[in-house]
Amino acid sequence: MAQSNKDPLQHILWYENPAEVWKDALPVGNGRLGGMVFGQPSTEHIQLNEDSLWPGAADWGEGRGNAQDLAKLRELILNGQVHEADEKIIEFFSYRDVIRSHQTMGDLYLNFDHTKEITNYQRQLDMSTGVSKVSYQVGGHSFEQTVFASAPDDVMVIHLSTDLPEGFSLAIDMERPLDEGHQTVKVHSDASDQIMMTGEITQYGAKKDSESRPLDYGVKFKTIVKVHETDGKTSSDQGTLHIKGARTLTLLLIANTSFHQTDIDYRNQVQLDQLSFKTYDQLLKSHIQDFSRYYNRTELVLGDTELNRLPIDKRLQRLKEGHKDADLAAKLFHYGRYLLISSSRPGTNPANLQGLWNKDIVAPWNADYHLNINLQMNYWPAGPTQLQEMELPLFDLIDRMIERGKITARQQYGISRGSVIHHTSDLWAAPWMRAKRAYWGAWIHGGGWISRHYWEHYQFTADTTFLENRAYPALKEIASFYVDWLQKDAKTGKYISSPESSPENSYYAADGKPAALSYGSAMGHQIISDVFQNTLAAAHVLGIDDEFTAEVQERLDNLFSGVSLGPDGRILEWNEPYDEPEKGHRHMSHLYALHPGDDITENNKAEFEGAQKTIDYRLQHGGAGTGWSRAWMINFNARLLDATSAEDNLYKLLQISTGNNLFNEHPPFQIDGNFGYTAGLAELLLQSHEGFIRILPALPPSWKNGAIKGLVARGNIIIDISWENGQAKQIRFKSPADQSIKVLYLGEMHTINLKKSETKTIDL
Repeated sequence: MAQSNKDPLQHILWYENPAEVWKDALPVGNGRLGGMVFGQPSTEHIQLNEDSLWPGAADWGEGRGNAQDLAKLRELILNGQVHEADEKIIEFFSYRDVIRSHQTMGDLYLNFDHTKEITNYQRQLDMSTGVSKVSYQVGGHSFEQTVFASAPDDVMVIHLSTDLPEGFSLAIDMERPLDEGHQTVKVHSDASDQIMMTGEITQYGAKKDSESRPLDYGVKFKTIVKVHETDGKTSSDQGTLHIKGARTLTLLLIANTSFHQTDIDYRNQVQLDQLSFKTYDQLLKSHIQDFSRYYNRTELVLGDTELNRLPIDKRLQRLKEGHKDADLAAKLFHYGRYLLISSSRPGTNPANLQGLWNKDIVAPWNADYHLNINLQMNYWPAGPTQLQEMELPLFDLIDRMIERGKITARQQYGISRGSVIHHTSDLWAAPWMRAKRAYWGAWIHGGGWISRHYWEHYQFTADTTFLENRAYPALKEIASFYVDWLQKDAKTGKYISSPESSPENSYYAADGKPAALSYGSAMGHQIISDVFQNTLAAAHVLGIDDEFTAEVQERLDNLFSGVSLGPDGRILEWNEPYDEPEKGHRHMSHLYALHPGDDITENNKAEFEGAQKTIDYRLQHGGAGTGWSRAWMINFNARLLDATSAEDNLYKLLQISTGNNLFNEHPPFQIDGNFGYTAGLAELLLQSHEGFIRILPALPPSWKNGAIKGLVARGNIIIDISWENGQAKQIRFKSPADQSIKVLYLGEMHTINLKKSETKTIDL
């Protein structure tokens, strides 16, 4: 059975050189507070982040437009005036097109006085403990730096030590990039052993809103760096902290914001008082215990451990030269879990487009919350890899969006029941449409897609309290909106959704010009069907059978199909077999029903084959070019039981879309590809979405021998699998309750009875 590998480097990313650029630095985080550690021996650079640093406030309205505007759009589309509809939907509904971005907290610099030669350099990140280390020799004497972000103590800790007889000296500074020349930050000191940076998140470089106000207000913050333990002498001068003659030094970095705290200064002081009673060793121990208890729940072992003697950047180069590296593929699997633990913890904000790690004032795509796949993909690994707690911040955000989305539904569309959420949001949980063009913004299904996560969280945890108190209420709000949104088609009598779009893609309209809006699209109807099915399933578990569930069932029974085949056997993306300008488009929205949905399975032969043809067509025309798109492709391959293609795509992701620090490159860096990859590997080894469990459904052909420990099947069943020569040899099941399950392995379906909290082992 899967056992922890004895190799001490199994869960370590290591390098022989410091990071010269941000994308090569190594991330640490406690869910709220994060840093990118460069490992520079002369001037160490740690770029700092906090998850609530956004400009603006929750003081804007809930949308614009009305029921008459919606009726006009529907009329235009029915009349074939889709180009006018594309323009009008933005005119009617796109609200306050102001770009608000998550922002960096700034930078910490440790300026050392090293004058002797630096040798034997190494930097590393231990994913199993969440600890970053840098070690080297200065003139033959050792020097070591340890950095971690502790969740139990809510602090970033930097520990330095040396055996240099005279010790080391350094100057410590903090700074933050200017926002279009506007200074919102002050760095100063009020004691000889600490410096602080205070500021407010503004965005003067952003466009102005309809009232012509710059975004000169936002979240306030205060960051403190304090000497905790040292045998050196400390002093501060004009915002610089000086340490002289130290052989050991521990620095504490804390940061609090007006989003999380009503009184920042009070919270900072309470933290410093509490931390003063703890030694560095105590802080390190509690951090490792906390981090490891999540990380060690799951382990994947695939061999090739002899390559652990090579640094990660050289192993990536080997991959680009055509060599395979199963152990590095396993490391990237664990790295996704590491990043989720580090960027999303109960009580924090959810992981954004960059997780937690953002160096910019205006980040790529604002490091915001995109709900047309990206935010969802961030949380795909949570259930299958035993990180269900890390998904709770997602529900905290979406609960806020649902409440605001009730007002948007009523005001913007004239729909009095339920809630609507569009495709992008930020810290303030705005649910309304924000777009310049219909191609990427005129999409109403952000809430529909994200509501699947409430149902999946229940399925993976079997937590009926969560289902009753959070999941069903959320599903009911989204389903209620769809019940009233749908209209009956005059020709077929089916319920159809209009206006519709397929995220970020377009088709050639009748006049040969690209258009976005249509009278129905595949993804919209697949999502609506999914919401209705999940709502009814949740109601069944809770024993709810009422007028509302009858209404949902009636809509579902008469819903326009979102899975239809075109003349060439591919699944239609729109309501007709339109040609499209981008045949290899990165979004594969019309395969939602394959993954993350579950309506397309092996039991539906025509649709199953149609999904494969759809993928083949996309790839033939250059599809899956972005990192997250390739990660989604791996999940598709897994659901299609296509092990060979899955292996090809997972190595392509490593070769093309993976940086030296293993961050996924869109490009640029976008963290959803990391999370999607981890979820994809879990799908290759275990699936449970069809009402039974598949063991090794799409095992990559070259992974002849290996083991996985701690995957989760729906029903909260913990499963370990070991295999030899591509065949399962031993399977272990553990269930929190008595239940009977069906398991498919070695081509046969078996019924297995599990007893509460007992482990059942099957040797093959």
